[in-house]
Amino acid sequence: MTSSQVRVIRVSMDGSGDYDKVQEAIDSVSLSNSMRTVIQVSPGLYRGPVYVPKTKNLITLAAYNPERTIISWHNTATCINHHQASRVIGTGTFGCGSFIIEGEDFIAENITFENSAPQGSGQAVAVRVTADRCAFYNCRFLGWQDTLYLHYGKHYLRDCYIEGSVDFIFGNATALLEHCHINCKSTGFITAQSRKSSQESTGYVFLRCVITGNGGVSYAYLGRPWGPFARVIFAYTWMDACIRPTGWNNWDKPENERSACFYEYRCSGPGSFLSNRVTWSRELLDEEAEQFLAHSFIDPDPEMQWLAQRMAVRIPFSV
Repeated sequence: MTSSQVRVIRVSMDGSGDYDKVQEAIDSVSLSNSMRTVIQVSPGLYRGPVYVPKTKNLITLAAYNPERTIISWHNTATCINHHQASRVIGTGTFGCGSFIIEGEDFIAENITFENSAPQGSGQAVAVRVTADRCAFYNCRFLGWQDTLYLHYGKHYLRDCYIEGSVDFIFGNATALLEHCHINCKSTGFITAQSRKSSQESTGYVFLRCVITGNGGVSYAYLGRPWGPFARVIFAYTWMDACIRPTGWNNWDKPENERSACFYEYRCSGPGSFLSNRVTWSRELLDEEAEQFLAHSFIDPDPEMQWLAQRMAVRIPFSV
């Protein structure tokens, strides 16, 4: 794909772009879009929920610096209308995302996605991805509970920062997170993967990532099974002392211990010691780990090679 086959739209809060709001730029894309459309977002704090509808495919959201380009909203699964404090509006976890993606082949680069609801607000999703073949490069995902909802599809995250406390990377997607920084802000669980049967190919792989904490010791689990066959692998990942020695939690359902697939492979750091891990998790053998250590985990079809195609359409960001 050449640059002549790419449509470019600019968003700027100062009025110098094609649009002032990110949602307005997405609204301008055809519902049957078949051309890579790059939305260049100038620095600023863009407040308000954003939705990428189904069939608005092939959208790239690109900025220059994730610390300076932030898309933020504060909705929660049970959102209180402050003008009528007695009225409670339930949007549910599925509908409360600050940024919701349902169009396939979506890319984001150098963007911060935030749910600014305070700690204790319950489920407050920053990004929900319900679409296939989505990729995020050098993005930040900020929140507390349920920050990143990888609901469906195959996804790639590289050089990203993801923070939270409870189940803050969750869903039933097939995702490879490479060279990402995972920050545990308080007591809780990093992952809640929801694979429902052994026949599903879904799961999360954290490859060469870093896990940090708030300075405390032994307060965070690597994950718990939202679905009985949850599958999560941490490989070549550095783990802070915030990780509990037991590593994993069964979500108060002992039967999950028979089916959950919680694995580690050649990890390091004070939270990585395997001697006190739960007996139903284990370290992978070399030959077992191989299938999880390459892009083929999320891009298995040699005819598609969707990651390679995606990298080819990245264009310079003009400031």
